[in-house]
Amino acid sequence: MAFVYCNNLTVGYEGRFILKNLSFEVEKGDYLCIIGSNGSGKSTLMKTILSLIKPYSGSIVFDEGLSPNDVGYLPQQTIVQKDFPSSVYEIVISGCLNKMGNRPFYNKKEKDLALKNMEKLSILDLKSKNFKDLSGGQKQRVLLSRALCASEKLLLLDEPVAGLDPKITQQLYSLVADLNKNYGLTIIMITHDLGESLKFCNKVLKIGDSYFFGTKEEYLAKAE
Repeated sequence: MAFVYCNNLTVGYEGRFILKNLSFEVEKGDYLCIIGSNGSGKSTLMKTILSLIKPYSGSIVFDEGLSPNDVGYLPQQTIVQKDFPSSVYEIVISGCLNKMGNRPFYNKKEKDLALKNMEKLSILDLKSKNFKDLSGGQKQRVLLSRALCASEKLLLLDEPVAGLDPKITQQLYSLVADLNKNYGLTIIMITHDLGESLKFCNKVLKIGDSYFFGTKEEYLAKAE
């Protein structure tokens, strides 16, 4: 069975259908890019996969042992998120909250996980820094580390390079590609940056007036 299987999904909000009868599947280890014009429903689809929005019809089936609570999520940054008055460590370890249930304090396993993910993304030296004082690229690394604390199986990214300069954009793409290739993390990423993102993904989902789902090579051949 696929890691995530979306079958005949119809999604939207406030009674408005945005995507109808959409089907695709994500295998373990895939790097899927979701593309489409503004307003085509990319973020709505991602929130539906996360169970933040209920589909009007159709189903989303997760592999055994994987649930929406096991998914790491890096949403589009808001002004509020950019100015969190918290330390880097506090933000990263907060990614473990869904795993804690009603337990009020972090345990050693969660503390070690936070430190491991900070080291993985080369921000361990920023541990005590105030998040709001960091650069845009550093902030995205912190939020990515937080998402990894939520899950080291499946990571959903919504326009992770928006507002970043080209150099930092390249670095972030390389980080995500490394997590996919060398750590086995399955990636689903919304992007407008086709030129760079298509260098790393292996599958493409295009939504809008028409749908396409297939390999990167199939998409590029169709686009020629």
